[in-house]
Amino acid sequence: MALALLVPGGRGQLGRDVAAAAPDDGLVHAPSSAELDLTDASAVADAVAVFASTARDAGFRPVVVNAAAYTAVDAAETDAERASEVNAAGPENLATSCREHNVPLLHVSTDYVFPGDGTRPYEPTDETGPKSVYGRTKLDGEQRVLSTWDRSWVVRTAWVYGQHGNNFVKTMARLATTNDTLSVVDDQVGSPTWSLDLAHGLLELAAAVSSGSTPPRVLHATGGGETTWCGFARAIFTELGLDPTRVHPCTTADFPRPAPRPAYSVLSGKAWADAGLTPLRHWQTALTAAVATHAVP
Repeated sequence: MALALLVPGGRGQLGRDVAAAAPDDGLVHAPSSAELDLTDASAVADAVAVFASTARDAGFRPVVVNAAAYTAVDAAETDAERASEVNAAGPENLATSCREHNVPLLHVSTDYVFPGDGTRPYEPTDETGPKSVYGRTKLDGEQRVLSTWDRSWVVRTAWVYGQHGNNFVKTMARLATTNDTLSVVDDQVGSPTWSLDLAHGLLELAAAVSSGSTPPRVLHATGGGETTWCGFARAIFTELGLDPTRVHPCTTADFPRPAPRPAYSVLSGKAWADAGLTPLRHWQTALTAAVATHAVP
């Protein structure tokens, strides 16, 4: 039986890739955040009810993949109420409606739920401790989803880039055309994640849980390996055929931002692999593929 997918945030970077990567034999509805505002409980209830009914009447297994989020990390520091509405109350509305219609829910979260002072990859079971408003609202959203509906799963990811929307790869490519050299922080460590690879991982998980599989309810899915933002920037320059030595290392202190950034935010994929799910490709392999397929201009 094929999947039917409801993808809130379906016009964003990840949501568009989830919709595009979905199997052709299924059903996909990927509304934008304007078309389906998760903070509107009534609208969410109606959307999930119609989706679940339509999917089952057509013989599909319905799954919701929530790609909607307030991701303006710095803006959240002074816009905490709105960030909380979108990242916490909205997902709770979605989980409530999914519970009422017995629809599995995959909710995408972030490395920012951790304090960022670790020395080894974070496991899903490690203690959280977000340092930013964004991270706190995302953790609140996780907790609300998991406590509301027992067929919900949280998938944390990090350093996502892709064809759509704004992201680090696009920024580096753009700045490379206007700057002889760039200074990029070299004391923050993480795992770049191609949104298309993440989308395929989420679809694999959706197929598993819709078939009755019960993997751990919190999982991590990022590109394999780790690097710094400076290392990532140099790799981007290399893939674009540019001189990577144009990228110079600097410290976080050199570029203060309103929201604190995690110094270390590598997420362990062990639980993901142990659940029988395909590990995402190493970040360098994925970056090569992304540039080669023109997914990142």
